[in-house]
Amino acid sequence: MMIKIEIFSAPNCNRCGKGKILVAELVAELAADISWRVVDVVEEIDYAVALGVLSTPAIAIDGKLVFASLPSKKKLREELLQRVAGLKS
Repeated sequence: MMIKIEIFSAPNCNRCGKGKILVAELVAELAADISWRVVDVVEEIDYAVALGVLSTPAIAIDGKLVFASLPSKKKLREELLQRVAGLKS
């Protein structure tokens, strides 16, 4: 089983760039079965609305909105570590 992260981004969103870097760094750092993609809310507005995304950047994990705004690196790391541990058990 793989953990799937989606970072919801909008054009001209400065914080979205920071979010992409944060996710990329943590995925590389944890070296676990984690895939991630950027979701452009303009192109996939129906999907973003269905998940409850109200602003960008937002982060969904395994198809559920987990962070409605950009979390700290520590909070995102803790969330991912819990999910990785759950995969191993």
